[in-house]
Parts: sequence; structure tokens; C-alpha cells
Amino acid sequence: MEANIGEERRTRYQQDNGDDGDNGEEIDEEVSVSKSLANKRVLVLGANGRLGSMVTRHLLRTHGAELKEVVAAVHFVGQATTRGYGRLSYEVGAEDGRGTIGAAWSGEDANASFEYDPEVMDGYNLNKLRLVEVELLDSVQVRTITEDVDAVIYCATDFEGNRPRAVASLNAAFLFRAVASPDKGRVEIEGLKNCLEGLVGTMGDRKRIERLAPDAAAGRESVPGPTQFVLVSTNPAAFGNFETPFGEFNGMKRQGERMVAEEFPSVSYSVLQMGKFDDNFVEEGQEVQYAAAEEDTVVVDGVINNADRRGGRYDDGMQKRINRRDAARAAVEALLDEELEGKKVQVYTSVRKTDIW
Repeated sequence: MEANIGEERRTRYQQDNGDDGDNGEEIDEEVSVSKSLANKRVLVLGANGRLGSMVTRHLLRTHGAELKEVVAAVHFVGQATTRGYGRLSYEVGAEDGRGTIGAAWSGEDANASFEYDPEVMDGYNLNKLRLVEVELLDSVQVRTITEDVDAVIYCATDFEGNRPRAVASLNAAFLFRAVASPDKGRVEIEGLKNCLEGLVGTMGDRKRIERLAPDAAAGRESVPGPTQFVLVSTNPAAFGNFETPFGEFNGMKRQGERMVAEEFPSVSYSVLQMGKFDDNFVEEGQEVQYAAAEEDTVVVDGVINNADRRGGRYDDGMQKRINRRDAARAAVEALLDEELEGKKVQVYTSVRKTDIW
């Protein structure tokens, strides 16, 4: 049986704070306040994706005033295949200022430019945003972008739904990488490992500095920092399997989850198995529900254990879903939620009966 973590956390909060249960518009009341993002640097991987750009926006809008910096990492493989970062730019509001654009036939003057408008963009906290390009399968690049970060939200993926992006959208950047280095690895596994190793390296560097210069750490705040690694994954029932040269979709997701939980014990983590993203029929702004991930419903190395198989995935007749904006909010809140630290949970706002598998 699923254990509903969200209800337990809400009840405990209300008892401790004398809350009558009417939260109104205050969506952050359920989150533990013992952790802090004050003067912290948070790295968002996959920041130009649909979810990653919303995570970046939510971080800046809700915690930008206290954060030291939000580092938005976007995919890069080479000048010939670099994509634009319009989705991230739009989400964070970089285009809301005073803009100018030249005529399409005017050559270099056709470029658009935007100036900061304090009346419109005052709460956007764009001064705390730094954009970096990275190939996650390059351990040297990843080690560079993880230097001096305090927490990571990992939204990067090589998949669109359950199909590789190179196949699903014929994306030039991903096709180029697949052809140039067909045996180099996968973002879900090798990219994830590179990031965790980079974060561990940063933590080790800080400890060495503190040992050599103890006075430097004496002034640090006593308030605990955020959970160091939040992995955005996929509920096993969200998609059927898609066979790739490196393994099945669900098996790769579970392999990445186990890596975070078992292979890097020095890193505090939360693994969020998001319900199927549904921005058309699931409204945003709903209360986020959390349920413990049951191992008997988990796909391990492409094999579904102790579960019914229909179309290659677990099927209990219901499917958990979530609007991406609520998923982005949940990913950010996981940085501060003590109840989620060290756990793998399913995250959703809506449960729908489905007859099509």
C-alpha cells in the first residue's frame, strides 16, 4: 500500500504551528523551514528544457532574493549544433524588458535586444542568474560547472517522453552526439554520475579548505543548508518501455535512481518520481501529493517485478499525473523539505483512470 507522505507532513506542520488547515495561497507553508538557501549557489541541469526552465524561474522568483546564484546549465555539443535558449529566456522573463528588433533584411541589425525594466522585472532576480553551456558526458566540463555549488536539481534527460530526443524530434545536437560518439554513454547514467562525482569533489575541496583555514568556516551560519542533490525522475507507470542500444527506458531511470541513493553516501538527496506530465488537462496550482515509491512496482533493469504487465509497464488501472509548473515547484521545495531527504517518492497532483495502454 502507498504511504501518503504529504498528509503526514501537513498534519505535523499544523500541530506544530497551530494552523487550522486553511493555507489560502501560501503554498510554502508545508515545507520545513529548518533548512535554508540563504547565500547558496544552486545548479539546475537541463535548464533549457520545459521542466528545467520552469524550475529555474521558480527558484529565482521565490528564493532569488536570498540565493547567492542560480547556475542554469544548458546542453552544448559544438558551434555547428548549438541550439537557442529561447525557452529559458522566456520563462525567466529576460524578454519582458524594453525591447528593440531590427528589420529581417537589415543584416546584423536584425537582432533583438532587451533592456532591464525595473517596473516590470523588479522581482525576477535575473541578477542572480548565470548561464553555462555543458556537455554532461564530458566529465571535465561537468567538474567545472559543479565547482562551488551547494545544491543540484537534475532535470537533464536524453528522452522526450520515453523515446530518445534524437529519435523523437530529429534534434541536430543529439543526432550529432549520437553519431560522433555512439559508445560514449547516456545522460541518464554517465551524465548523472559525472555530476555526482563533481559535487563530491566540491564538497571535498571545501572540507580541505576548512581544515587548512578553520577561521574561514567559523563565520558560517549554523542553519542547515539545502538537500544537496534532487533528481527528477519518472514514475514507473508513466510510460511504457522504449528499447535503446543501452537498455530500456524504465530500466535506465531506475539505474540512475539507485546510483544516487546507493553509490554516493556522502551526498544528501531526494529522488522525485514525477507522474506523467500533463499541462493540458491537469490544472496548475494544485496541492502536491507524495507517495512512497514501492519497490514491487519498480522496473529494475527493464524487468517489472511483482506487477502486472500491459504494454510493458505497471498497470493498476490508474495513472498519476502532474502539471509541469507544479512539478517544478515540487523540485525546488525538495531542497528544503526534511521529510523528503534520503527518500525516493512518487510526486503527483492528479490520479486518473486510464484504459489505453
